Amino acid sequence: MSETLTRTAVGYRGDPSVACLPLMLATPALFAVNMVTARWAEGAAIPPLFLAFGRWTLAFLIMLPVSAPGLWAWRHVLLANRWRLLLLAGLGMGVAVGPQYIGARDTSAANIALIFAACPMFVGLLESVLWKAPLGRQRGFGMLLSCCGVLVVVTGGKCLVPEHFSFGRGDLWVLCAAGGWALYTVLGKRQPLPPLPCAVRLTALIGSGALLLAPFALLETLGGALPDFGDPRLYAALGLLAAVPSLGAYFCYDRLVSQVGATGASVSMYMVPLYATLAAWPLLGEAPALFHAAGLGLILGGVLFAGMHRHRG
Repeated sequence: MSETLTRTAVGYRGDPSVACLPLMLATPALFAVNMVTARWAEGAAIPPLFLAFGRWTLAFLIMLPVSAPGLWAWRHVLLANRWRLLLLAGLGMGVAVGPQYIGARDTSAANIALIFAACPMFVGLLESVLWKAPLGRQRGFGMLLSCCGVLVVVTGGKCLVPEHFSFGRGDLWVLCAAGGWALYTVLGKRQPLPPLPCAVRLTALIGSGALLLAPFALLETLGGALPDFGDPRLYAALGLLAAVPSLGAYFCYDRLVSQVGATGASVSMYMVPLYATLAAWPLLGEAPALFHAAGLGLILGGVLFAGMHRHRG
């Protein structure tokens, strides 16, 4: 009996996908907090660009005491790659977040999560167009399926009814944000930063993102969109966004990649829409609709179909 238990324990520790199961389940939940909090912040009338700027600024201030020695030690590398750093931060922390929060004013948390679930499709399309990466018939069909899924989501399932066909304004903003994240992913792969300690790289990107968002948040404020600094919901939203999706999710994802690889980690991200939908239902009163299930099926089916082609190739 004891020998059987020993073999079972060894097998558990020897299988990364099993040993990392808690991390694979927790990481997408941390990312889903971003979509749900963005929708909740809209209900508290928090200006979206101020929310994005405040999120990254607070996260940077949290990280700075820990990362300051590393930032100083790697300052020459960071300065030498400052334009690449600013480009990546502008896409991953700016374009992927600011428009997402603008869109959150007019769409649901489930829609945001589902559109972002199609990012692998956007990544494949960008690599094919910009870097002439071979597409292949099967991968192309998978991308077409995902595209149909996104169309179902952004039209609220009305894409097959011409007289009711229309795009949600909020969903178009989220599509822009998803495109920014996809381009950030592609450039991070094709034009990466030099190898840096995880904390140094993340802090530099976060700080650069906050710096780039600052003038847009200022213009938003000058335009009359003022946050209510007397509302405790403002600080609750900023604290939650800074601690959970900005730091917790990124660190967990980085650790997951190191343990099960990028492919295994990316698979776990397909649970983000499920978490976001389930959390938004009781917390925000956003009940899932049939078109959400249809869109999710098409998006994930397309991603998995395209992934099968890549692995066979």
